[in-house]
Amino acid sequence: MSSRVTRALRAALIGSTLALATTFTGVTAPAIAAAANPYERGPAPTVASIEAATGSFATAKVTVARSAVSGFGGGTIYYPTSTTAGTFGAVAISPGFTASQSAVAWLGPRLASQGFVIFTIDTSSTLDSPDSRGTQLLAALDYLTGSSSVRTRIDATRLGVMGHSMGGGGSLAATRTRPALQASIPMTPYHTTKSWTTVQTPTLIIGAESDTVAPVASHAEPFYTSLPSTLDKAYLELNNASHSAPTSTNVTVAKYSISWLKRFIDNDTRYDQFLCPNPSGTAIQEWRSTCNYS
Repeated sequence: MSSRVTRALRAALIGSTLALATTFTGVTAPAIAAAANPYERGPAPTVASIEAATGSFATAKVTVARSAVSGFGGGTIYYPTSTTAGTFGAVAISPGFTASQSAVAWLGPRLASQGFVIFTIDTSSTLDSPDSRGTQLLAALDYLTGSSSVRTRIDATRLGVMGHSMGGGGSLAATRTRPALQASIPMTPYHTTKSWTTVQTPTLIIGAESDTVAPVASHAEPFYTSLPSTLDKAYLELNNASHSAPTSTNVTVAKYSISWLKRFIDNDTRYDQFLCPNPSGTAIQEWRSTCNYS
């Protein structure tokens, strides 16, 4: 089942909940809309909350040894400690060529504190191809939901992928393989395949204006353009930024990654305000999108 169909079913469920609540309580739907989304986690967002280094959830982490898994190289799971907020969506993140999980580690606690289970992974080899990294991202998600120590905290129907460089190319490859994924964020992605017409997962591609490793003209931009015009998608180009921009704390990367994951993994339309109309600012060289989103 595609992510678009899954989101449509969720929207129908939310709509039915509103209708029933209105029937039995006499309260109008808008008054109870916020509470009706069963995937909504955390307080109403603000610019300050999505730019903050820490969100509203306390977090913990657990190390997964390479020897304890198969299909990828282990990693670190960051997760909300709350057991009262319900289950959470989960995201696996791959580093790029020659890199370890430390290159994307800053995203772990930052995204987890917003209400996600985040798995920053090591790949089987630091030299693995983008397609291999895509397969390993899916193996990491399967481990998360099937046998990890935090599996009971995860809603296995609400999963996403992210990655840097060849890991970003891996994110695209993972969504091509598993269209039920709910969100994908390739960051300064690299892949020799330029056409991604079969992808059905909402995708935010983050490019960097001054990237000389994976120049946007031959990577991020054609990737975005090739995605279906009917897809919920966006292209963010970081102003005067290099290929490595997503590998250290970056408020712009964080705030829009949070918004994208919230919007499409949690079906949380409170985050539409940060994505539509197209954002602008000194940190943004260019933004393209197909908003408003379904």
